Parts: sequence; structure tokens; C-alpha cells
Amino acid sequence: MMIIDHSMREYCHALRKGARIERAVTVVHAEHRFEWQSHDAEHWGFKAHSNDSRLQEPVKPELRGAMATERPAKLRVFSLNCWGIRFLSQHCTQRYEMIGELLDREQHDIALLQEVWSEKDFLFLKGKLSSSHPYTHYFKSGVIGSGLAVFSKHRIQDALLYQFSLNGYPYMLHHGDWFGGKAVGLVTVDVFGLKAHVYVTHLHAEYSRAQDEYLPHRIVQSWELLQFVRHTSCGADLVILGGDLNMHPQDLGNRLLRSHTGLRDCYTETDLFDGCEDGHTLIADNHFTKKQDLIPFEKGIRIDYILMKGSQKVNMKCESLSTTKGSVADKPFPYSDHEALTAELALLRSEDSRQNGWRNALPVSEQMEVVAEARAVVKEGLCQTEALRDKAVHLICGALLLLLMAFLPCLCHFSFSTTGFLGAVCTGAILSGALLYLLFTTQIKVLKETEDQMLLTSNELQTKLTGCRVSGSSSSDGSPELQPSGPCKREE
Repeated sequence: MMIIDHSMREYCHALRKGARIERAVTVVHAEHRFEWQSHDAEHWGFKAHSNDSRLQEPVKPELRGAMATERPAKLRVFSLNCWGIRFLSQHCTQRYEMIGELLDREQHDIALLQEVWSEKDFLFLKGKLSSSHPYTHYFKSGVIGSGLAVFSKHRIQDALLYQFSLNGYPYMLHHGDWFGGKAVGLVTVDVFGLKAHVYVTHLHAEYSRAQDEYLPHRIVQSWELLQFVRHTSCGADLVILGGDLNMHPQDLGNRLLRSHTGLRDCYTETDLFDGCEDGHTLIADNHFTKKQDLIPFEKGIRIDYILMKGSQKVNMKCESLSTTKGSVADKPFPYSDHEALTAELALLRSEDSRQNGWRNALPVSEQMEVVAEARAVVKEGLCQTEALRDKAVHLICGALLLLLMAFLPCLCHFSFSTTGFLGAVCTGAILSGALLYLLFTTQIKVLKETEDQMLLTSNELQTKLTGCRVSGSSSSDGSPELQPSGPCKREE
């Protein structure tokens, strides 16, 4: 009896250590899926990774429930340009109250906000949403900040900010983009045990459709944005980008971004849409919208987006997308001059993602065409900026000549007060010209660097398309020369 009791105690001890579930999970690496081999493993909630057959960390309760019931997990993403310029934006304080109430009521998983220019307003929202969205990050850059903020129900593990190299001109005070450090912010979020890279961004505004002097800047920003996403999202299971791109759906910068990252527009992918006509996010019916800003688009324009991309491990499907429609029920004014977007995304397992057609970026030929268009715009911007730098040089030379004339009695006979005034004006002109020269020189270097990067990408795409190596030299017409690295074969 003593021997039997001792054996029973050892058996119970082994059970408490979980010996029965050591081989509960078998990983089928080729198909990227889990196969549960015993009820005990499902009960204890363990998951296995594709590179290890041993038991690992517990599955999040939300994802385990979704797996057990064969229903995909859902992720609700919110994006809004808050138009939060203190002392300039109308009803700013009241609108932040409304935005906080909306986020607290709707319980989105992730909220991506732009134009939260004041850190005080961010701290107000952070306090108001402390229970519904306990994880937050505010990105700081530029003179008055980036205006970018993230609120999340899921734990934020890391954050990174990249400020765009070109962002307007400091002397364009009435536009003010240069003072706001336009950027792209990245937060790494643990979503149901998956690694999600969530990006929030805000690009330079378009002030004139007919004469868009900032188009080269916005193309450079689009290029830097896609490069940032490409190089930081490699290990991500999920990729989400939200924000005010200040571009129409078929604008060059938008096509450039989507063609080279594989990001998909939730508006074009959604099963169900409820919102403004054609998905417009800047509409004429909004109380704060200036009608002249919409010319020649009378009804509105779509410049705010939620973009998504899955991976070979898990896919994303937009089940529904909605926007606000200007006025807010029981409120005297809208949340902002932009409309808010809410996307409900379904996270599909690997076998479901194959059935729903997990897709990469566009074909190589289409990528080449978009890059060629972008290079042309960057070259044009380079010529314009070089002309502006030449004007800065002319300003410096003219001011120096006038200063010389003022202080040489043999050339001009000015009174002391006149000489002092001319001296001050010339000194100011020289300093201004010098600062402008430095500004334009810096922008020229950025434009040249962007063009060089685009050329490298174009050459690599050409190699993929034709099987020929592209030399670093150029032909007489400025196009890169092709050199066969063996038999040239077109990529299937």
C-alpha cells in the first residue's frame, strides 16, 4: 500500500506540471497552421510557433475564441484629422470633448489621429480615454509638433518616428506646413498575439489643383513613406496605415505608395460601406469646409485613408468601412473639417487568406511606370528649386552692391540717416538671401537623393522584368543602358 500511495503521489505531481500536454500541438510548417491533437492543449490555451514544435506562450483569449468557433478575430481602426490648431481652429476645445466621447463610446481597437498640434489636447484625450484606450503615444517633431497621436486598446511595444525631408517653405506663413513637422509615426502593437505595425501619417497639403507648387514635395514624402513602410514592416504579421495623405485616390503619390508596398485601400476592398458619396472625407456639407478649397470638386474629395496589408501568416479583410457625414446628431457642429473613418478588419488564418487571395504589390511593369512618372516630377522640382537658389544668389549680390554704394561717398552722397537705413535693409537682405540659399541647397540635395534612389529602384525593376543587368551609366538620352548578364529572359 505504501508503494501504491507513493506512485499515485508521483503521478499527481506529474499531472500538475502539465506532463500530459507536452505533445499537444503539432505544427504543420508548410501550411502555416495549427493542428490541435488533444483536448487538453486547447483547454490550457497553448500555441506553437512554426519553427518550434514545443509548447510556447498562451494564445490570447480573443484569438483562441475566434479559432475555436471558426470565426475570424475583428479589429476596428479609427482615423481622423482633428483640425486642432489652437486659437485658429473653430470650437477646438468643444470638438476635442466630442472626439473623446466618440472614441470612448465606440471602443475602437486603434485610433489614429492627425493635427493634434497641442500636447495639452493630447493629454486631455489621454486622460479621458485612460480606461478605454490605456496605451497611447504622441509623436513630437518640428516647431509645433507632428500632430500625430495613437490610442490603442492593445499594448504598444515600440514606437519610431521619421520626419519627412521636404515639407514646404518657411516663408509661406499663410500655409504653415513647414512649421508642423510632417512625418510618419510607427507603433508596434501586440494584437491578439500577432505583431502589428501601425503607421499614422500626414502629408503636405495641396492648396491649388491647377498650380500645385508643392507636388514635388508631396512626391518625395510619398517616396520616403513607402520606403519607411517597406523597410520597417518586414517582420510584421499585420500592417495598417491611416492618415491624411492629402492626395486623391489616383494621384501619383498615392499610386506610388500602394504599388510599392502592397497596401490595399479599405474603401475599394470593403464588403460594406456606409458614409459620404464616393467615400469623400472633405465634403461641401461640412460646416467647417471652405467651398473654395474643393474647387473644381463641388461635392467633395477623398484624401483620408485607412490602408492595410496582411502576410503569409495571416490576412486582413475589410468587412465594413464607414465615415461621418458632416453634422453630428445632437451637436451644434462636426468633429472636424475632415470626416472620420472607421474600418472593421477581419483577421483571417492562413488557409482563409489563401482562399481570399493574399496579394503582393503590383506587377513589375506597373511599378516601373509609376516610378518613371515620379522621377519626372522630382526632376521638375529639382529645376524649380535650382532656379529659386539662383534668385537667392541674385538677392545677396544685389544687396551687397547696394550696400557698397551706400558706404562709398565717391559714388553716392547720402545723408547719415539714409545711409543707416540702406545699411540695415541691405544687411537684412543679405541674411535673408543666405538663409534662403541654405534652404534651397538642402532641398536640392534631398531631391537629388530621391531621384538617385528612384533610379536604383527603376534599374532593379528593369532587371526583374527583362533579366538584363542595368549599368550605372546612361545613354545619350539620359536613360540607363541595359547590359545582358547572360541570356536575357523576360520574367514570367
